[in-house]
Amino acid sequence: MATRVQFENNNEVGVFSKLTNSYCLVAIGGSENFYSVFEAELSETIPVIHASVAGCRIIGRLCVGNRHGLLVPSSTTDTELQHIRNSLPDSVKLQRVEERLSALGNVITCNDYVALVHPDLDRVS
Repeated sequence: MATRVQFENNNEVGVFSKLTNSYCLVAIGGSENFYSVFEAELSETIPVIHASVAGCRIIGRLCVGNRHGLLVPSSTTDTELQHIRNSLPDSVKLQRVEERLSALGNVITCNDYVALVHPDLDRVS
């Protein structure tokens, strides 16, 4: 089943959210209608976490994750990191990553078994 939703009249909902099988991040500052769609569809099975990353609402572009973990850029504030950590299930590891290509959601795609990464990503990350 698919449900249609917009973030402030923007159809690119993947830019403003990050959905995995164990949690969902949604950008702060959206309309109640935007949040109510996520809450209605997901809140009985996984947490819906209202958050920002690096002071931005484009969390889908800035972070990448799966049911095992979530990577956020080094520009994520300590307050944001603590809020996300407190809201994620205990089984999900959260890691802040020091990387020049900080829009991690743009340069990494993954599921629970494999990750495909931009060739210019730092090898130690």
